[in-house]
Amino acid sequence: MKKLLLLFMFTHSLFGLQTSDKLFECTEIFKQRKSELLVELERIDEQKQALESLKTATEALLKEKETKLSQLQEEVNNKLDAIKKREANVKAMLDRNEKVLAELKSTKMDQVAQTYAKMKPASAANILSNMENQDAAKILQALKPKIIGKILSKMDGKKASELTQLLAK
Repeated sequence: MKKLLLLFMFTHSLFGLQTSDKLFECTEIFKQRKSELLVELERIDEQKQALESLKTATEALLKEKETKLSQLQEEVNNKLDAIKKREANVKAMLDRNEKVLAELKSTKMDQVAQTYAKMKPASAANILSNMENQDAAKILQALKPKIIGKILSKMDGKKASELTQLLAK
């Protein structure tokens, strides 16, 4: 039994040494792995800092671009407003010019009509017969119906009917 106990203790001490060696090896492996993990953690931390730095720079650039864009939009809106105002002014001037032109044409037509009204019906009929129908009709429209009748009676029947049709429109 002593032998058995001795054998058991001897075996146990051998296995204990092997276990102790194995524990020492494991500890060494863990220490190596720990240092590798610390290096990896440091590398990750550096990448994280670089990423944060990039994020900050990107945000600053984005804010700068947004500011510039809003300034440009404001400039465009101001120019658009100025163009709209100019367009309104031009349109108003164009309307006034058209009214003035219409008044001038009316005044001129009245003067021409007065001239034809003062003419003898035969002379007026002769001149109007040689004109384009549209122009002759415009002149006749400016005259009084009594004078128109006298002039048309002195014209060729065909020309008088054509002018009468234009006057009726």
